[in-house]
Amino acid sequence: MSLWTRLRSEFIDVIEWEEDGTDTLVWQFPRDDNAIKTGAQLIVREGQHAVFVCEGQVVDHFGPGRHQLTTRNLPLLTTLLAWPTAFESPFKADVFFVSLRFFTDIKWGTRHPWILRDPELGPVRVRGFGSFCVQVCDPGTLIRHLNGNNAVFTLDGIREQLRNLVVSRLADQLGESMIPILDLASSYDEIAATLEQSLSTTSHNFGLVISKLLIESLTLPPEVEAAIDRRASISLTGDLAAFRAYQEGIALEQAAANPGGLGAAGAGLAMGFALGDRLSQPAKPPAEQPDSSPPSNTDPPEDG
Repeated sequence: MSLWTRLRSEFIDVIEWEEDGTDTLVWQFPRDDNAIKTGAQLIVREGQHAVFVCEGQVVDHFGPGRHQLTTRNLPLLTTLLAWPTAFESPFKADVFFVSLRFFTDIKWGTRHPWILRDPELGPVRVRGFGSFCVQVCDPGTLIRHLNGNNAVFTLDGIREQLRNLVVSRLADQLGESMIPILDLASSYDEIAATLEQSLSTTSHNFGLVISKLLIESLTLPPEVEAAIDRRASISLTGDLAAFRAYQEGIALEQAAANPGGLGAAGAGLAMGFALGDRLSQPAKPPAEQPDSSPPSNTDPPEDG
């Protein structure tokens, strides 16, 4: 093997990324200090973007397709390395592949409840849960601001930061909107659309775009939900006496389902309610009975 052939074997001829379908955002082509041969083939698949980095600077970009690397399609790199125009020499540069596909069903949720001031219920604690999608919109910005020199950068590296961003902006939005807690369920889509717009500027600073944001639920503490259920039950029955009768009926149903234990206690409680109602009613006066004795003759006896 000649010296030139041996040297050529040290040059990289084909540069490509066979994406494995994981949550990888950025993948660096393993150059291992080998030089890239001028005229090498760069293969960029659909949903990918290739970025050349030299001396810490993002220089040239390539979209999907097959590209033959020459000084003509590497203008910034050629200027930076000061290649002689008439001499095709190998060069060294880092090549990063960026995935442009949608990363879907990324979950977000509150670790700790928000404290919101509701116009009807007063201060209440609220938890939220949902999902969103993320996509790389600016590969160069992503590499400069997030990836750095990492050979592999996955979604897990930014998932927590995105979750915190969504939760923080949503809490701020709910606090400013002053929408009653009981009306939030009818405004999920409008709240999510406004939240996406609020997130766009910050996410673009990372080279990302957050989309298809969904609010699955905004929940109250169990004790507050139970109080709302009780108030709704009173409203349905109309008055307190009817609500007491409603509770007695529930207690009797529980007693029928569980004859012993708490069911029997519920039945006794219902009976106590009924007995208390009867004792609290005023006693009715006895009804007047008709006089069944023969009428008395008050006329004086006639003289015979």
